[in-house]
Amino acid sequence: MEFEDAPRQHYTEKEKQEIFNNEFMPHINSMYNFGYRLTLERDDAKDLVQDTYLKAYRFIESFQKGTNAKAWLFRILKNSFINDYRKKSKEPSKVDYQEVETYYNSDEVDRQITPDLRVESLKDMIGDEISNALNSLDVDFRTVIILCDLEGFKYEEMAKILDIPIGTVRSRLHRARNLLKEKLKSYAQSMGYK
Repeated sequence: MEFEDAPRQHYTEKEKQEIFNNEFMPHINSMYNFGYRLTLERDDAKDLVQDTYLKAYRFIESFQKGTNAKAWLFRILKNSFINDYRKKSKEPSKVDYQEVETYYNSDEVDRQITPDLRVESLKDMIGDEISNALNSLDVDFRTVIILCDLEGFKYEEMAKILDIPIGTVRSRLHRARNLLKEKLKSYAQSMGYK
């Protein structure tokens, strides 16, 4: 874990609680949004945020008061996502045979599957095209756009969060924006933009 090498602070339990509540918790919505944009699943995003906050508390003595707590948390979340992604990609697919058997023995098996009402009700809303285009980008490109354009991080902060050189941040962001622009070209033209 990257925090084990960081200089350790010595906080009392009260100081830890104050840091957690005052510096970490105000960013929970941004953390969830970032987690959701990475995982594209609500439950996975919630698990990722919970894991991030557990790690943040566990390694709170590696956090220096007065520094950018949001960037520190984003880095933990990003690293957790990458570690989970690598772990899942190495695991073979798992099937819960009990769940399959229960489904096939139920009355629902002959019924037509109903659409997700959330998806249906939001399908024609403005912004879906942008969201879908963003979600279709490779995770490295999606991440830099989220950090810069949605969360407002500076290049230096992004370099620390992503653990890459600032030049890589700039080039990746440039390429990501061009990919997004290309994906949205026909949508923009249909909306009257040239």
